[in-house]
Amino acid sequence: MRPNLSSLLLTAAACLSLTACADAPVTRAKGLGIDPAAPAPAASGSADVSRQFPIYLTGYTYWDNTPPGSSAIARPVLRQRAGGDGTWQSPITIAVGHSIVGGRQTLDYPAGTRFYLPRLRKYAIVEDVCGDGPTPQGGPCHTGHNGHPWLDIWIGGKGVSPAASDACARRITAVQSAIINPPRDLPVHEGEIATEGCKVFL
Repeated sequence: MRPNLSSLLLTAAACLSLTACADAPVTRAKGLGIDPAAPAPAASGSADVSRQFPIYLTGYTYWDNTPPGSSAIARPVLRQRAGGDGTWQSPITIAVGHSIVGGRQTLDYPAGTRFYLPRLRKYAIVEDVCGDGPTPQGGPCHTGHNGHPWLDIWIGGKGVSPAASDACARRITAVQSAIINPPRDLPVHEGEIATEGCKVFL
């Protein structure tokens, strides 16, 4: 589970911001692994429709996960620990905002929702939550960043130092385009983000 991200907010101003993303339909692709107990995301429309829209992306690491020094996740779908190489078959774990009202947890996007991130050339899947405490809906992960939904992608980092992991998180942090319910055949730069160079393409 991803903790409060206030430290990343301090570095966001220095990160590349891509604000020209259009809220435009892309194509249709079969929805996968939607949690029937959670409501459909308001921003996505039909679960079968691919749609491109701007999001605020941050990264979390092995070193600043909850608990620190772990790859624990809150809502497993494809795996029991955070991971993935960014391919369609092995999308990277992504954490989303959530709310707890009357003891019921509701994710902003259901567990199993898939995204494609053109700037990273990686597929991702919702398997974790971003924000903690009894009222996570009051935190930035749920409320978003300057009107954009906030997504937090697992970048790994067990094999590199905490400082290198933090630098990688800063590098990928930006407002950028995402595709929800993407098609399967988009370009992929395969590998764990922290160990393959934190590469960005746009």
